[in-house]
Amino acid sequence: MIDETVEEIQDMQTHSSSVVAVNAARALEELVDREFATVEEFERALERNGTVLRRANPSHASLQNAVRAVVEEVTVAEADSVEEAKRLTTETIDEVVETVESAKRRAAENAVTHLEDGATLLTHDYSSTVLEALERAVDAGKSFDVYITEARPRYIGRKTARSLADLEGVEPTLITDSANGLYLAKCDRVVVGMDCIVDDTLYNRVGTFPIAATAAQLDVPVTVLGAASKLVTEGFVFENEFRPGSEVMPEPAEGFAVENPAYDATPVSLLESVITDEGRREF
Repeated sequence: MIDETVEEIQDMQTHSSSVVAVNAARALEELVDREFATVEEFERALERNGTVLRRANPSHASLQNAVRAVVEEVTVAEADSVEEAKRLTTETIDEVVETVESAKRRAAENAVTHLEDGATLLTHDYSSTVLEALERAVDAGKSFDVYITEARPRYIGRKTARSLADLEGVEPTLITDSANGLYLAKCDRVVVGMDCIVDDTLYNRVGTFPIAATAAQLDVPVTVLGAASKLVTEGFVFENEFRPGSEVMPEPAEGFAVENPAYDATPVSLLESVITDEGRREF
């Protein structure tokens, strides 16, 4: 399960950072079913596999925090037996998963108030928190027109469009990334998720920066949704991920290079607000 989860993270088979964090934490449960002679041997295996999972995507703040929380809680406890260490591992994983999921849930709940009924929105990429916020807003009787960018080159926005198509009260429209400037003029708000905010910079799926910059030019407010744990002030250095060039162009590139960054950096000065499980903060 650990190896499969690492491969899924590296291949971006799961696009929501909160889901990635939950999957990574759950993957460590595999160690509970293995045999270990001593507590020290179990803890070494936990630390080693935790490092492997975190290295699968160093840019995911939620992933880093979730896995680190499990490993540190178990190793600091100094269990008296392997069974006690395993029990503590299972309990800690459950607590970490609940923390991640409840934070996403509360952030979505807090966003509902700020999503005006009848608004035209634009979103980018795929965010499970944004989807949950829209689901809750629809349940509250609100309706929306939503433009979704494709999020090339992996076309992750198509997954968002399909999810929104199942929501009564939402009229989704899929657009190309480069068309965002044309459709932003029709929008009341941009709503996106986040990988993390480090100091004064939002890191999110590549394409977020030009959308935010264009929205600022057109006076369209940009709201970011996510868990408060994704707001990082120290102890974390964001590392961008560069995907294979074959995702951009399948045929060989002859005489030129192909760059395929996974994330870009958006100054928070371009944002109107961020809504987390702890409430709404304006910039």
